[in-house]
Parts: sequence; structure tokens; C-alpha cells
Amino acid sequence: MTPAARIQTAIDILDAVIAAARGQGASADRIVAEWFKARRYMGSGDRRAVRELVYGAVRACGEIPLSGRAAMLRLGQIDAAIVPLFDGSPHGPEPLGPGEPVAVGGLAPRWLEERLAQSGITGDEAAALLGRAPLDVRVNRLEGGPGELPVAGEQTQAPDALRFPPGTPVEQWAAFKSGQIEVQDTGSQLCCLALGAQPGETVLDLCAGAGGKTLALAAAMDNRGRLIAADTDRGRLSRLAPRAERAGAIGIETRLLGPGREAEVLAELAGRCDAVLVDAPCSGTGTWRRNPEARWRLTGAELTRLTALQARLLDLAATLVKPGGRLIYVTCSLLDEEGVGQAEAFLQRHPDWAVRRPDVAAGTARGIGLRLSPSHDATDGFFIARFDLP
Repeated sequence: MTPAARIQTAIDILDAVIAAARGQGASADRIVAEWFKARRYMGSGDRRAVRELVYGAVRACGEIPLSGRAAMLRLGQIDAAIVPLFDGSPHGPEPLGPGEPVAVGGLAPRWLEERLAQSGITGDEAAALLGRAPLDVRVNRLEGGPGELPVAGEQTQAPDALRFPPGTPVEQWAAFKSGQIEVQDTGSQLCCLALGAQPGETVLDLCAGAGGKTLALAAAMDNRGRLIAADTDRGRLSRLAPRAERAGAIGIETRLLGPGREAEVLAELAGRCDAVLVDAPCSGTGTWRRNPEARWRLTGAELTRLTALQARLLDLAATLVKPGGRLIYVTCSLLDEEGVGQAEAFLQRHPDWAVRRPDVAAGTARGIGLRLSPSHDATDGFFIARFDLP
């Protein structure tokens, strides 16, 4: 492909990404993957170049762009080599017209940028949200360690974490296929460590999703004790079983929860759990390095819905912990209303619980909890709070 043809291809993909963001459709990753799958004739160099253009343009736009062309012109304000390629050459973009719209730059839509600023996310902290994330793996001690890896990883703050450059094909490695390593951000690993799961305990992962944190908890418990993974999403929860088999994690129980009826399914666990992890659904503002178009999907109404859900899940979790047990609240968000504000509100509703600072080797204090951020900790953004029941 010519450079101009790569620009036009990226514009076409951006149009699809923008439409999906407006309609809460497929993620950019899925759109890009399906685009390339339908065009197998594209070489690896062209695919890489087009992908970089697409994500470069997404990161360059704060507000959701009018079109893929407007988004690419915004990237052209950063990369001077782009605009001259709007020359009308075959398979390239049409020449520029007078007064063509150019997408607006910035961190995020204005209302969301203001909320982040109110939560202390400005300057370097804000800029880091739009960088590229490294690829971290967790060494799975249930399978005896990483074995021989094709590339040496860098140790991070989590004891079993190794870091590699973005795009490292770890899923093609024998160590991944055999379950010796799992892809997991260091911040996510630290959240699991904050729970302090021990062999022989009864532990509940209340919002388990596809089970990434559940597998880390199984390793911490050395497959001894009772570990329950619960979620309302049947599709995501169904992916845990094959992952657990590969990882050598045995005996994990799953609970499919009905939205709004979670307490019914979990009734037999009431007052019986040593530890409950509430990795609550959230805005995902801490994961923008991996999903930059997510900033265009969030609305004020959705944020209100999420914060109400987080409070309800915390209250539910409180009923499941036995005396002497603990509750860890986690969100991959940097917004205070999903973090310290939510934790403080829980403590007001449940004054008999005690606050304990999460014991992890990273982060900065944020009220009664701890914040991990891309700028300060080189991890995804997380808020972590721990509550103990006397």
C-alpha cells in the first residue's frame, strides 16, 4: 500500500470506530481485528502502519470526532507527514477542501476532563492516560514458574509480574499455552495481593468477569480452600473454565448472578467468607492506554448508573464477610466518585467496619484508600480500599 492508501484505510476504520462509540457497539480492537481478517491480502507492515494511524488518531482526539477524516486531520496537526498525503492519489484520501472540520484535541470530552481534574488527574497524570501500555504477565506458580521464555521480562512491583514491550506475542509462547504465564497488568496483580488470600480460606471474587483475578487468587491460595467466582455475564464467566484448566487452577466454583438478584444466589455464603473482592464495574478511566476510544463512550448518566451499582455491590459484599474477615474494593477508575468517594460512603453506611491501608508495594494514598496510576506507578489506573470486619 502507498502511504496515502494507508491513510485512507485508517480513515475508513476510524469511521467504523466512531460509529460504534456513538452507538455503544464493538470495541476498536474488535473492529480493527475484523477489518484485517476480511482483508487478508494486506501485508504485516501495512497492518501495523494502519493500526498505528488508527490508534494515534483516537488518542489525539478529546471529544468524539465528526468523522474518521476529521480525526486523521487532527493527527495531522501532530504529525506533519500526514496532511500532504491528502492529495487525491489513487486509493488515498480526497484533497482538502476549504474549512474542513478538524477534530478537537484534549484528554477526553470536556465534562469528563473536568471530573478527572477534580480527582487530581492533571498534567503528567492526565497525559499518561493516553500513552501506550506495556504488556505484563503473571508467572503462574501453580504450574511451577515461567520456564524458558523467548524474551527476558522486566520485574515490576508485583512479585510474579514480568513486563514486556507492547505487542510482544506472548500468547504464541509455549509458556502461555502451557499455563505457566498469564497476561495480567501489574496493577491488577497488586489488587489481588491486597486481598491477602490464604490457603484454606473461603474467598469470593464477586465481579469475576472472565476470571483473570480469580486465577491469581487461586495461585495465592495454592488450590487449597474454597474459591468462588461470580458474575452476571454468562459469556465472560464461561471463559473461566478453560483458562483455569490451562492454569492448573482446580476446584473453582462459579455462580451466575441475576442482575439485582445477586443476594439470592449467594445466600449460602452470608457471613461465611474470609475475604471478598469487589472488582466493581466502572468507567474504566484507568484503562484508557489500552482502550482509548472508551473515553467517547462514557456519559454522565452511565457514570451515575455505575456508582449506584458499585454502592449496591459493596453493601451486598458486606453481608457475606464473616467476623474477622475482610472486603477489598477495587475499581479501574481514577474518578473519585468511583474511588475514595465510594469507599467513604460505604464506611458511613457501615461504621462498624475498620479501614486498613492496602498492603501493596506501589501507589499513593487517596483518602482512605490507595491509587495506582500510569504516571506514578506505570500500571493501569486503580483505586483500592480495604475494610475489615472486627
